This record gives sequence, structure tokens and C-alpha cells, in this order.
Amino acid sequence: MVNLPNKITVSRILMIPIFMVLMLVPFNWGDLHLGDKSIPYAHLLAALIFIIASITDWVDGYYARKLNLVTNLGKFLDPLADKLLVSAALIALVELGLAPAWIVIVIISREFAVTGLRLVLAGGGEVVAANMLGKIKTWAQIIAVSALLLHNLPFAFIGFPFDMLALWVAMIFTVVSGWDYFYKNRQAFLNSK
Repeated sequence: MVNLPNKITVSRILMIPIFMVLMLVPFNWGDLHLGDKSIPYAHLLAALIFIIASITDWVDGYYARKLNLVTNLGKFLDPLADKLLVSAALIALVELGLAPAWIVIVIISREFAVTGLRLVLAGGGEVVAANMLGKIKTWAQIIAVSALLLHNLPFAFIGFPFDMLALWVAMIFTVVSGWDYFYKNRQAFLNSK
């Protein structure tokens, strides 16, 4: 039976198509103008959905620990939901010209590599939960994507490129946490025949 934390995780996955439609379908809802800066209403709504979906990452983890409902399904679904949400957002941002493709390729490549490592380890009966570096990486990505989705508001008012700085920080944590996963689980490859 699927428990409450896992249902919350699944709800995060189900928000992704709604987010993508809002980001990529050219709705003509107009723009929110704030001084000389503006953001399309559809992008603002998509950013709010992304942020709400991202908060569910904390909520499902909180309930899983508090109610002692940590399961292997949850250990699998939670990082998968994070990867799907962030990857979808990053790809949409590249499509809209709001994020450099090469940084997105680095981030998504790491996600595929770590997912592959998890599959190799699962084949040996081991399920690897996200460690602290992985969690920091996820939140760094969420902050960067949120800033990009919001068109760097409110930082755009002072000309500070917080969105791009946050994306660089997210990329660095992504690479470092990926290296950490592979280093700590190197025996999966060293002991293979």
C-alpha cells in the first residue's frame, strides 16, 4: 500500500505536466509589469507550481521520518521525482533561452549517471537514499531554477544576476555530489567481473 509520504511524492510528479504546459504553451495572458521589469503571467504561475512541488520534497521527507514511514519505494521515488521536476524545468528554461544549454547538460548528465549507479546497486540488493550532499544539491537546483523561472525577480531591479550565480552554484554542487556518490560506491565497479 502506498503511504502518505509516497502519495505526496507522486503528487509532485503529477505537477510536472501542468508546469510544462504553463511554461511552453504560448498563452496570451499578458505580463505582470513591475517597474521596467516584467514576467509573463503563465511563467509566474509555472514558477509558483514549481516552488509548491519543490516544497513537497521537504513535506514528504518530514512525514516519512516523523511517522516512521520510510520505505524502499519512497527512497526510489523521492529522488526520481526531484530529478524529473528539475530536469523538466531546466529543459524548459533552455527552450525559452533563459538557461545555458551546456550547464543543463552537465546537470542532467549527472542525474542520469547517479540513477544508473542506483540501478547497479539495486541489482545487488542495495537501495541508496540521498545523502546530505545530494540534498544540498537538490535545494541548490531548486533555488536556481526558481530564480530563473521568476526571471531573476526581485534581483533584476538592482541588476544582480542572482539567477545565473545560483545556477553555477547548483552545477558545482551537482558535480561534487555526483563524484561523492560514485566515490563512496566505487566497490560496485571495482568488484564487478
